[in-house]
Formats: sequence, structure tokens, C-alpha cells
Amino acid sequence: MARRKIKDLPLEDRPRERLLVEGSEVLSDVELLAILIGSGTQGKSALDIAQELFDRFGGYRGIAGRSIAELMEIEGMGEAKAAVVAAAYEIATRIVEMVLADLDSRMGRFRNA
Repeated sequence: MARRKIKDLPLEDRPRERLLVEGSEVLSDVELLAILIGSGTQGKSALDIAQELFDRFGGYRGIAGRSIAELMEIEGMGEAKAAVVAAAYEIATRIVEMVLADLDSRMGRFRNA
């Protein structure tokens, strides 16, 4: 069965275009990941690759912390795409750590008041 390329989708159904028009919050997790992946391979779109990552690893939690080698086990995930996904997860981790540290600081001031 031939898979559809993203460029064959109507403009209003393409993840990047939907993000630009409607905002990131309307996209599915797979669509957001497909945007990071950027492009597919012959016969496999970025959406297909993103879906396979979700299926193999069980979503964002399962993907988080995977090695580059593990990400590259998915057909179509080369070093460059795996590095982008790994970097995005590291950025997300650092954001969460900063938010939690800020929250902890605020709670400490509240407890000491």
C-alpha cells in the first residue's frame, strides 16, 4: 500500500501549514513530531515516521531519553533527524526543570512567610 506524501495532502491538512494558520495547540502529538522530523524518505512521510516512533516507543514518554541509535532503528530516522528529536527532548527537559525550580522557590518563600 502506497503511503501519502505530506506534499500530496491539501494545504489545510499539512502539519506545518496548520500550525502557521491555526496554532500549535490544534496539532496532534504525531503532527508536532512530524514537523521536527521535517521530511520523509521515499515511500514514507514525516508523519509516517513520527507515527512509527509513537507506536514503537509508546508516545512522548517512551521517546524521551532514547539514544540516537535507538531512534535510528526506525526506518527513515537518520542521524540528523534523530539529533533534532533528541535536542527537542533535551530542551523540553530543561524547560520543565526551570519551571519546577521556580515553583519550588516560590513554595519555599510561601512556607517561610
